Amino acid sequence: PIPVYAEMSSINPVFLLPEALNNRGKDLGEAFVGSLNMGAGQFCTNPGLVIAVKGEALDAFVASAGEAVKASAAQTMLTPGIHDAYVQGVDGLMQSSKAREVARGAAGEGPNACQSGLFVAAAEDFLSDEALQAEVFGATSLAVECADLDEVKRVAESLEGQLTATLQMDDADLDAARALLPTLERRAGRVMANGWPTGVEVCHAMVHGGPYPATSDARTTSVGSAAIHRFLRPVCYQNLPQGLLPEAIRDGNPAGVRRLVDGKRED
Repeated sequence: PIPVYAEMSSINPVFLLPEALNNRGKDLGEAFVGSLNMGAGQFCTNPGLVIAVKGEALDAFVASAGEAVKASAAQTMLTPGIHDAYVQGVDGLMQSSKAREVARGAAGEGPNACQSGLFVAAAEDFLSDEALQAEVFGATSLAVECADLDEVKRVAESLEGQLTATLQMDDADLDAARALLPTLERRAGRVMANGWPTGVEVCHAMVHGGPYPATSDARTTSVGSAAIHRFLRPVCYQNLPQGLLPEAIRDGNPAGVRRLVDGKRED
């Protein structure tokens, strides 16, 4: 059978931890919308969910992000089908009694115009309504207000598989981040701090994948050097004479490669 590496759905949660939110809320709001709007929100790593403890600091973030959304020009989405699905998803949030509209961007006049959006919901409503957890593929995001860090963790535990999970944190947030990390490691292919998920560097360490429904196979990556494992399979050579073996596994290591011999590393 041909292996299928499908990339399907990811809302890429961003966790705003208390000290970072207190110290950098306004700046985080502006930077968040910059990430949200990239490519009309059509990046698979688009930050579609923000999670934080409610209070004045979160209010400041939401206000800052809301102003940035209002100032956002409409961008053209790739196809009519993508645009129609986006409009349907945004309409679902607008019609929900559990989500509140914070801001909408400028409405475009051209075809397939993506109007940015920001909505807010209480954590208890998010946890009880699966519709609020559905991906809206485009430049719209939902901010979830939690009563405390314990509720932040419950929201994290409720999430499906993701491509990314982001922690916005300062030094004083270390304990809060540590408490979330085991949950995020099991739900995302890439966990980052103090960045934005839309930046996907092509490098040896990059993992672009994640548990279902982010992808159909969480064991590999589509970006980075480890992606080569998608095209490999193991072969065992048993009791073959040296002349028939690949150079990399012959006695004496004529190819000069790093390898394991009887479980011990050999350079």
